[in-house]
Amino acid sequence: MKFSVTVTLKKDVLDPQGKVIQQTLNGMGMKTLKNLRQGKYFEIDIEENDEKKAILKIDEMCKKLLVNLIIEDFTINRI
Repeated sequence: MKFSVTVTLKKDVLDPQGKVIQQTLNGMGMKTLKNLRQGKYFEIDIEENDEKKAILKIDEMCKKLLVNLIIEDFTINRI
């Protein structure tokens, strides 16, 4: 089974890298850009036949290594 994990900074956390990207795009003439925040994306292929068990294992991976739970949120989706 394949899943995607999208990791984003929590809304209250400043995103200096996203701000630099936004300013650069504005400088390139993309003036309609209102806001930009950057994050991380993972594709995970797991050997598991039970989708609920697979999601629990991926959730554990995220909480143990892939995500900094203090400043980041994450979503898991099957692909």
